[in-house]
Amino acid sequence: MANETKRDILLDVQHLKKYFNVAGGQLHAVDDVSFTLERGKTLGIVGESGCGKSTTGRAILRLIEPTSGSVYFEGQDISKLSKEEMRKLRKEIQIIFQDPFSSLNPRQTVSQTIEEPLKIHGMKNKAERQARVRELMETVGLAERLANAYPHELDGGRRQRIGIARALAMNPKFIVCDEPVSALDVSIQAQILNLMKDIQRKHGITYIFITHDLSVVNHFSDDIAVMYLGRMVEKAPAEALFEEPLHPYTKALLSAIPVPNIHSKKERILLKGEVTSPINPPKACRFASRCEYATDKCRCEEPELIEVKPDHFVACHLLKKE
Repeated sequence: MANETKRDILLDVQHLKKYFNVAGGQLHAVDDVSFTLERGKTLGIVGESGCGKSTTGRAILRLIEPTSGSVYFEGQDISKLSKEEMRKLRKEIQIIFQDPFSSLNPRQTVSQTIEEPLKIHGMKNKAERQARVRELMETVGLAERLANAYPHELDGGRRQRIGIARALAMNPKFIVCDEPVSALDVSIQAQILNLMKDIQRKHGITYIFITHDLSVVNHFSDDIAVMYLGRMVEKAPAEALFEEPLHPYTKALLSAIPVPNIHSKKERILLKGEVTSPINPPKACRFASRCEYATDKCRCEEPELIEVKPDHFVACHLLKKE
């Protein structure tokens, strides 16, 4: 992508695909996704349920194996690493899961959960491990008295803090945040997001932040990528995307954000038409069946993601580079 060779690129994803064999063919969960991410920055990935955003995050980390494509982490193609090489790399790449209850072992206490990655990655001194656990609990705002508590004894906010502490245990450089606040109350969401921002400022961690909540992603991300049925349809700096969305699907998404003002009238874009099947999809724009601007070209040719403005990429036949 233009101008990005001068930047400190931590992650470079090229033509990532993940297909699942299902009855009737192949489900294209992630289909030819490419992007780069600068060190210390946050890329938000948004889209409706089933668009492939979580699958993208897990395929990047090889929690599920990609069908094809390359993922370069600090210049190294991690998609070609062996299991043992990936195990060593996991100290630097981590994930925070969506559900803070099902992602925790119910038989482990808070301290045991946070200590486990330290054991796995070779910290043999028990006193050092316990000191690190106390440090991590303090970092994420967990009281020391909760060290011997079990997940079912805690609320959702505290459970998610455990997940964050576990992800931070080995001082990672990169974390995929898979809808980390969607299961939490609004007041707790703000606390967790502020915590994650503070951690990023202190440690320079790079995030991919996956969410369906556009109001959250706007405040948390430096850049935002919009996905639709496995494809990336728009990517831009957060401010530019919200001020001037270019893809018809992005415009529809942003029009659905509630405005906390009863006197403010906002035109809602209602999408009509059938959703294209992600199983063996045609070589066409996947949004064409719901787009009021679709042409014959949209229905028979797949648009590429191109830079139409500086750092603003869109996959739409109706838009050309200025």
